[in-house]
Amino acid sequence: MGQQLRRSIAAALWCLVLCGPLLAAPPDLLAEARRLFAAGRFDEAIATAELARALPAHAASARIIVGRARLELYRLGGRPEDLDAAREALRDLDPAPLPARERTELIVGLGTTLYFEQEYGASAEVFDGIVERATELGPSARHQVLDWWATAVDRDAQLRAGPERDASYEVLAARMMTELQRDETCAPASFWIAAASRARGDLDRAWDAALAGWLRAAFTEGGGAALRADLDLLVLQGIIPDRARRAGGTPQDIEKTVTALAEEWESFKSRWTSRE
Repeated sequence: MGQQLRRSIAAALWCLVLCGPLLAAPPDLLAEARRLFAAGRFDEAIATAELARALPAHAASARIIVGRARLELYRLGGRPEDLDAAREALRDLDPAPLPARERTELIVGLGTTLYFEQEYGASAEVFDGIVERATELGPSARHQVLDWWATAVDRDAQLRAGPERDASYEVLAARMMTELQRDETCAPASFWIAAASRARGDLDRAWDAALAGWLRAAFTEGGGAALRADLDLLVLQGIIPDRARRAGGTPQDIEKTVTALAEEWESFKSRWTSRE
């Protein structure tokens, strides 16, 4: 246990002693741990959840928070001990007595753990099974789980070759088009149609999907800034170089094609960027 985490647990225990029954109620501890997790204060969320974990009736709920917070720490810092601690917290939990929301949180945690263990195919299977239920976790959670599923499919496809690889990206693109048909605010769908099309070599569709996604970004959360940044990177570092290489010629010819396509992309963005 790190020194910072020990200090956090000690502080939480001292607060418990001072504040008495107000903080001693297990539901309050769990709610506070969830609030800290949502705020990105993962060490504090772990310390608070560990207090609730000591009470048998709330141990399972607390372990889910600890596990997911440890996964976030691993994502940020890459320390193997955080991944090990997350697996330990989530492993062997009995899902039967958990309420629906916490069962979904547990499955998200399991899928994320598999992803970090580089079991991408298994991770995709886990996430695929809970996309429809993810709304239990909040209004934007469905899109987040869909993006996790797509990222896992992408990483798994990169390990494959030939028809298997192409088939994975075809499934990915088709699923995302279905998502867009039901919800035009789905930013992951706009991005992954372009990315999957590029990955399977359909560069014309990838280009068109990127243009469409740039316009559709206005419908997404936050005005589409994050989606447009992702599309910009995909076009400039992926789609344009691939199209230039497909056009062929000498290295100088390819460089000229890259420049021309980049200018075309910038012109499109300029025409469709608000001046207000």
